[in-house]
Amino acid sequence: MLTVEKIGGTSMSALSQVLDNIVFYGRSGDALYNRVFVVSAFSGVTNVLLENKKTKAPGVYQKLADGADYRTTLLDVATFLKELNTNYSELGLDVVKADEVVDRTIAEILRYLDSATTMLASGYLNEGILLAVREILASIGESHSAYVLADILTKRGVNTHLIDLAGLQDNRVMTINERITDAFAGIDLASSVCIVTGYAKGTEGIMREFDRGYSEVTFSKIAEILRPQEAIIHKEYHLSTADPGLVGIENVKPVGNTNYDIADQLADVGMEAIHPKAAKPLEMAGVQLRIKNTFEPAHPGTLISKGYISKVKRVEVITGTDQQLLIDIYDPLMTGNVGSDLKIMQCFFDHDTSYTFKVTSANSISIVIWENDLKPELIDDLKQYFEKVTTEPVAMVCLLGTNMDQPGLLAKATAALAKADINIVSAGIAKGKVNIQFLIAREDFQKAIISLNKEIG
Repeated sequence: MLTVEKIGGTSMSALSQVLDNIVFYGRSGDALYNRVFVVSAFSGVTNVLLENKKTKAPGVYQKLADGADYRTTLLDVATFLKELNTNYSELGLDVVKADEVVDRTIAEILRYLDSATTMLASGYLNEGILLAVREILASIGESHSAYVLADILTKRGVNTHLIDLAGLQDNRVMTINERITDAFAGIDLASSVCIVTGYAKGTEGIMREFDRGYSEVTFSKIAEILRPQEAIIHKEYHLSTADPGLVGIENVKPVGNTNYDIADQLADVGMEAIHPKAAKPLEMAGVQLRIKNTFEPAHPGTLISKGYISKVKRVEVITGTDQQLLIDIYDPLMTGNVGSDLKIMQCFFDHDTSYTFKVTSANSISIVIWENDLKPELIDDLKQYFEKVTTEPVAMVCLLGTNMDQPGLLAKATAALAKADINIVSAGIAKGKVNIQFLIAREDFQKAIISLNKEIG
């Protein structure tokens, strides 16, 4: 069957395991074909091209945006890519040719960046130019990793098509979907392995909306167009019943099966099985998504489908985040006063701020947002209309499941938290009962996850 498969950056850096555990695992001859692999950049490459995702250390993009020496940093990236090439020589990569590709790419990118800095110096269109620079730089990592994998497979006698959607030397004006459709036209998928860049060039600018989540969006768009029997994401870990880093690897197991609604709930608290904007096209197209562990190839992983409902009542995932902020809006005039909620939501809309949780009482409405999304102007506007507006850092822990509507579950969860001496700030359950949410003090987050996993997981 046709599959579209995405390989993440950490997995790509273990390229020998990618070959053994993904590409060739249990396959030979014609069974290798009818597969499309969408690849991320090797681990760490996008960080040095843009900025470090965790430490925020500046990469080439940030250096250019700050008016610093971006040329030296970009040349350092070239050296880094060539070092990676050397590491993969033992797998069959033609290092000389791969290094030549790096040199040509970097030289062309430098010309683009030098032109961009000239335009930036003029004072016109700065935001648009910087967005374009970010797009150009992001594409380098995926173009490099895709070339490396495609060359290795070709050397091993596999009929391989390298599809570079970055379009560095393609000046045609196309949307992303048009570029993908054009790239696959004429390819006999039944007798091919396609290696595709996780970055895709298009008039809409894939990073403008999705930023660092773009590779999953490219993967999703390809699956939406090709309509495979299954889409697969290969990660360095399973989609587990809880975070093994918090509760211990011995205390979790792969989820096994769930649906796209639960995938959305996970994304809402930052634990993405897949980027929510990437999941929706797959769901609407009826394409099943499988999350697999690169390092456990025999394990089927977790299958996410549109209509799945667990046959037994169970909690499928215990998760949450300690990076949220509670905004409490109080006013004695709310009681019986139609429109208070509307006024609050208008303020949120005006400041482009979404929320993950909301509860109401007679005189107050409490709303939870990501702490990083807080805008002082939002609080100032709310204070114009309501008597008292306060903020409080909180954590949220959640019980997720496709079929967990059972008597006593809420009591069992609150008892588990009480047993760990954790006070509940607030709680919420929507009618669908796929997500039970508890707000707690931020310092109790890890303790709460461990306690819930022990008593319920």
